[in-house]
Amino acid sequence: MGPSGKSARGASLVPRMKTRHRLCYAALFSLLLLGLLSSGLLQFWPRENAVDVGDAPHVTRSPRDVADLPRVQLALEMPTPERGDMSCRMHTCFDVYRCGHNMRRRIKVYVYPPAHYVDARGVTVAHGFSREFNDLLSAISESEFYTDQPARACLLLPSVDMLSQQHLRLKETGQLLAQMHSWKRGSNHLLFNMLPGSVPDYNTALDVPRDRAFVAGGGFSTWTYRPGFDISIPVFSPFSEEVDLPHRPPGRRTWLIVSAQTNIHEEFREQLQTLEARYNEEVLLLERCVGLPPGRDSARTRCHGDHIYNYPEILQESSFCVVLRCARLGQPALSDALQAGCIPVILADSYILPFSEVLDWKRTAVVLAEDKLPEICTILKAISQRQIEDMQRQARFFWERYFSSMKVIALTTLHIINERIFPYAAHSYEHWNSPPEVCWRGVMNPLFLPLEPARARGFTAVVLTYDRLDSLLRVVTEIARTPSLAKVLVVWNNQNKDPPPSTVWPRLNVPLRVVQTQENKLSNRFFPYEEIETEAVLAIDDDIIMLTPDELQFGYEVWREFPDRLVGYPGRLHLWDHETGKWKYESEWTNEVSMVLTGAAFYHKYFNYLYTYKMPGDIKAWVDNHMNCEDIAMNFLVTNMTGKPPIKGGEVKGGGVAAEMLILSRFLLMTPMQYLVFRLIRT
Repeated sequence: MGPSGKSARGASLVPRMKTRHRLCYAALFSLLLLGLLSSGLLQFWPRENAVDVGDAPHVTRSPRDVADLPRVQLALEMPTPERGDMSCRMHTCFDVYRCGHNMRRRIKVYVYPPAHYVDARGVTVAHGFSREFNDLLSAISESEFYTDQPARACLLLPSVDMLSQQHLRLKETGQLLAQMHSWKRGSNHLLFNMLPGSVPDYNTALDVPRDRAFVAGGGFSTWTYRPGFDISIPVFSPFSEEVDLPHRPPGRRTWLIVSAQTNIHEEFREQLQTLEARYNEEVLLLERCVGLPPGRDSARTRCHGDHIYNYPEILQESSFCVVLRCARLGQPALSDALQAGCIPVILADSYILPFSEVLDWKRTAVVLAEDKLPEICTILKAISQRQIEDMQRQARFFWERYFSSMKVIALTTLHIINERIFPYAAHSYEHWNSPPEVCWRGVMNPLFLPLEPARARGFTAVVLTYDRLDSLLRVVTEIARTPSLAKVLVVWNNQNKDPPPSTVWPRLNVPLRVVQTQENKLSNRFFPYEEIETEAVLAIDDDIIMLTPDELQFGYEVWREFPDRLVGYPGRLHLWDHETGKWKYESEWTNEVSMVLTGAAFYHKYFNYLYTYKMPGDIKAWVDNHMNCEDIAMNFLVTNMTGKPPIKGGEVKGGGVAAEMLILSRFLLMTPMQYLVFRLIRT
């Protein structure tokens, strides 16, 4: 009876235990699933775009409204930061190690919570936010750069409106900066300022004591700008948001030149009046209107005699708009001209143009010395109508992308800083400077390479020669001392004479191969020989004996960072001559270059294949028949295939490489290659 009872009871308990366990497991699993879903939703749920630190209010509040902010009183004897270190550069005053928390190669920006700052007597130091600064903070807090964790921030932005210095208490503003919890002498702190200086000096940089903080400023001169550290930004124009100028296609305008600034120096005004008297049908000099009818806004009008013009609409009637230095170097008139599609003619000596670190202002503006103002009409009339229309199109593009709102100004500034910190994530020249409709249509980089080719593979030196044996042996001996050399390939272009025997050649630590060609052609230097096993090729002439192994190694290291470009040493310039209507080829040493000679240049071996099999045959035939201009053909080939310019090397000083590789400031003009090459080499 007993045993049978235990057995019956045990059998009845097992299903109950299983059922309870199943219920427990189901409940636990449900709670776990609910927790995961909740955390996921919180992770991706749209957050408030406030500066979420403590109980700080949202930054998007009424401009200059400080009544609802927490009150912060400065101590009587608070330390004042230093004025600003003019020797600061990114490698001396910026802690790049703060920027390593994000593996997505994007800096993070922390915005200090806003506060109502008062001095020891209770007098307000910072008078709230202007609408422009409010928009700037909102744009950053809503962007991909924002973080609410100061420990993870690469940049720190004080919520203190310094866009205009006019109403700032300089010493006290510097003191409130110094009391911020992560100040540390201003390192990694970014300050925005558009209107520096004040009466009567109008300094070209922010006068607030700021230690090592760097400044995004709207009026820098070459004397106050710290290259690669500060950022030159536009002076925002209120008309960018208040006036909706319809887009006007590029083309001819009623006036050649319009000057619409109302606060220019008297000397400039007299010179403009002289120009207007001489070129009455082409120059329009506008002034501030006096005695306007009721309801007319003086800021929105300009006058010429009794005639009233709407501003900035009148700028759309001119091909060129004069932008002169006034009390400050940076002027909102530059933004107004760009918005109107009017080519700005900038006369402001020593002015650092906005975002000039990435923008090529030669494509959209005419920059002249101030003493050239009397000659302005002669200079501008020499510009072709086609170039004027290109610059008009570019002007509107610059305004839309970089000037049109405080948001684009703020985010462009952060993108520039981001590219300094993560150069491999940087945008290309085309991205910054080419409108979408003309952004290298059909041009795609054919090379799918790693960011940096492996160092161990080295390069193959291809030496084209004919009959200069002594010079050839010197070149081979010299380049063999380059650490990354993998092989030497001599292309013997002489069919009437055999190459020298092996006993004549120098003994090298790398393989040396000699290929004798069947015909004496310049194109033989770019043939895809089987002996070339490395990705990198150094094309070098048999008389280039001035390059040292250090220079060659440095050139190879630069090519490793830009493996889809020509990296060379001697530079040349081609440009359009408006007087002759032909292409011009300059071989003199100038400040501008657009090509590098292939007598000493690194490139990817893929371009040998393109040159030999894909380039139009009549180009190769012309090169071979005339025994010249193969370097021009290769430059245009590479640029047409990749949409990128070559890179030029510098000089050697003191026996070492003191050169810097400069990405060429001028692109090869991307019209059909055959047309360009033949126009160029026939000129």
